[in-house]
Amino acid sequence: MKTIEPYTPIQYVIGKTEFCGLEFKVDERVLIPRPETELLVEAAAEFAGLSASKADELDILDLCTGSGNIAIALMAGKCAPLTKNLSNCRIIASDISPDALEVARRNAVRNGVYGGIEFVCSDLFTDIKGRFDIIVSNPPYIAKHEFLTLQEEVLREPRIALDGGADGLDFYRRIAASLPKHLKRGGYALMEIGYGQRAAVADIIGKSGIFRLSGARKDFNGIDRVIIAEWIN
Repeated sequence: MKTIEPYTPIQYVIGKTEFCGLEFKVDERVLIPRPETELLVEAAAEFAGLSASKADELDILDLCTGSGNIAIALMAGKCAPLTKNLSNCRIIASDISPDALEVARRNAVRNGVYGGIEFVCSDLFTDIKGRFDIIVSNPPYIAKHEFLTLQEEVLREPRIALDGGADGLDFYRRIAASLPKHLKRGGYALMEIGYGQRAAVADIIGKSGIFRLSGARKDFNGIDRVIIAEWIN
């Protein structure tokens, strides 16, 4: 019988969780999908629908895919009806962790969308080629000092999926710096953010002189949770 460590999240104990009406396998190799992230999927689907009307092929990149929940929900169309019947939709899901990608692949098979998603092991954009209409990401955004206050259950999740550096903003800086090379003109970048990070992330995006924060979506508690960046021109 497997020994259950104290404070182990219930999702790891039972080995699965629900996200966007789909069932996902989860274990200690991946972050547990949160309900708030469904807002990111819904927003990405909305902008994907807008982009699909203007493109022969819709290219979507999911950075830091983890369990694959965002890419799979978009491709399956359960939480994202605007992408459900788009035959021209191509999704690449990437993660730096080979272990996480193994979980993501199994989840894609489990939800019947394996053939529609390409999984790439990459440190953000390092091994990503081409440009995309939509870049979506739920990157690590916990500041180092915040780990002292996190619940024990959260600390059981992979640190690599949580740690956003000294101020929690390292990944936003890296993503913003690479957007000009990987986002198509007229495309959108959508990212989940942590509590109180909107202004700082908007500043990071705005400093490029190429992109601007064009909108945000609030979660169920009225907290800015999803930001949308787009080309200035």
